[in-house]
Amino acid sequence: MNTTLVETSETSQTNAHPLNSINPQTNKDHSAGSGSYQVVARRYRPKTFEELVGQKHIAHALSNALTTGRVGHAYLFTGARGVGKTSTARIFAKSLNCVNGPTLEPCGDCDSCRSVSTGEDIDVLEIDGASNRGIDEIRQLRQNASICPSRSKFKIYIIDEVHMLTREAFNALLKILEEPPEHVKFIFCTTEPSKIPITILSRCQRFDFAGIETTAITQRLAGIADNEHVTADEGVFEMLSRRASGSMRDAQSLLEQLLSFAPEHISLADVHDMLGTANDKLLFLLLDAMLHCKPATIFAELETAASEGVDFGVMVEQMMGLLRDLLVVASGGDASLMLFCSTPQFEQVKSIANAFGLHRILASLQILDHTHTKMRFSTQGRVLTELALVRIAHLDHFQMISVLLDRIREGNLSIPPTASTSSITPVIKPVQRVIPPPTQISAQSPPSSTQSPAVSVQSVPVSNQSAPEVRPTPPPVSNSQTTTQTPLQRFNESSVQPKIDLNSITDESAVEIWQNAIDTIPGMLATYAASYKKLTFEKPNGFYVVFDNRLAKELCERESPRLQNALSQAIGKAIRIRFELIEEKQPTPTQEVNRSNLFKDAVENPFVKKISEVFGAELYEVR
Repeated sequence: MNTTLVETSETSQTNAHPLNSINPQTNKDHSAGSGSYQVVARRYRPKTFEELVGQKHIAHALSNALTTGRVGHAYLFTGARGVGKTSTARIFAKSLNCVNGPTLEPCGDCDSCRSVSTGEDIDVLEIDGASNRGIDEIRQLRQNASICPSRSKFKIYIIDEVHMLTREAFNALLKILEEPPEHVKFIFCTTEPSKIPITILSRCQRFDFAGIETTAITQRLAGIADNEHVTADEGVFEMLSRRASGSMRDAQSLLEQLLSFAPEHISLADVHDMLGTANDKLLFLLLDAMLHCKPATIFAELETAASEGVDFGVMVEQMMGLLRDLLVVASGGDASLMLFCSTPQFEQVKSIANAFGLHRILASLQILDHTHTKMRFSTQGRVLTELALVRIAHLDHFQMISVLLDRIREGNLSIPPTASTSSITPVIKPVQRVIPPPTQISAQSPPSSTQSPAVSVQSVPVSNQSAPEVRPTPPPVSNSQTTTQTPLQRFNESSVQPKIDLNSITDESAVEIWQNAIDTIPGMLATYAASYKKLTFEKPNGFYVVFDNRLAKELCERESPRLQNALSQAIGKAIRIRFELIEEKQPTPTQEVNRSNLFKDAVENPFVKKISEVFGAELYEVR
């Protein structure tokens, strides 16, 4: 026992981080050359609450529960993958069942602590909720829970991915979860708490695990590499931490891959080759090409990226992260708020952010976000990436428009030189345009008291020395002494001047007017309106339409406003329409029907003709 303590103490002195202390005997047993090699994520799993990274609030709450004796019977640990839910459950179980427990610092040497660490303890049962999700498994759990633990103080059930249980299984768990035996504790772990019934949630103490900060993951990876006697270039662990997105297990798995790829020294090139990411130099070259609108440079750099095996989907994610940091800096944030760029890059990021402008960064992020979504369902990742970056390169024109609009609102039309517009010299021909006042409809109407003077705006080429010139132009003077009228009244009077004299309309001309009016109406209404039996004009302003088809008459009545509007536009006066239906006399059983005449009538029916033209149909007489 004393030898083990001395060896542990010596190892802790060589560690770069206090959370990285491991038993050297364990490290020897699981070395790369041994047959029982364990991956980094398992060997460096936290053993105590002090080693738990990034979850201080949860470690503090559980420690106080152990100290004060306020240990509940059911806990729910929620959070993303790889943030320490199962590890915390094991630490809590060891603290309860250690020979010195309940304690904040389990010894780690007793049979209970060692078996809990390996997941083989008979009193601490780890159950996979995905493969034991039925009601039969939960019934078996209820029966076994009533049995006292074999050697420990508590029988603890750790159910991982508990949201995978069926509804019946949750219902079977309710009673024992609310009133379990004194020796039973439940710890549930899940990544999707929204799928757990509220009846289960109300019976548990819930702890939400947050994503681990990039700095904490970086320090942890650096300590592991030091224990593994592996050196690394500056920025390697930061890149792995950003790639892990708050998951400690993902970061350790990436480090495990790198240790196999480069067992002695890890370089940034090794990271890019393994992950398929683009290096910072390439990303900043692309940013510079987009900033100065150089599409040829964009295509050349993307060709280089393709030759280096860069994954374009990953590159788009990197560009989004870089633009996110540009957005933070453009909004006034400091280096501590950047997530994807290092602190030494702050000045470079700041200069690029000022050149891009806030609005252009926002538009660029939206373009990349839409592109990343499309890439999930497309095999043309490179083409989509090229399209997105070239579109961003031409966003400087939109920046010029926004600046111009801001200047117009402020009453100052001069455009100062900016970084985004200095390299672009558009050539615009001078155009003289006179804008009439809003109330000036005709030269005959006098200006009212509310009229504003006309403004003559002369456009000039955009440059740093000149600005558009604004000159007031006096309104035209009218000698007419007519009564003051509103523009709407004058427009209505001019628009209702008749095009056709109503007194001159005859029945023959009414048919022509009707046909010209319905020709302007799309759809089947025109076809039905043309199938009238008789059409005459009723003075002073009415059309009398007779149908022998009930369907045509009903449709025209229902759409009569459209017909009236079409006739009014054709004539220039408001028109009314009267419809009538003449039912054909039904033949008596003794009357003989001429089938040939019926077929002929069907062929000549306008509606049938329309259908035949649209679908290319032919009619055949069946006898």
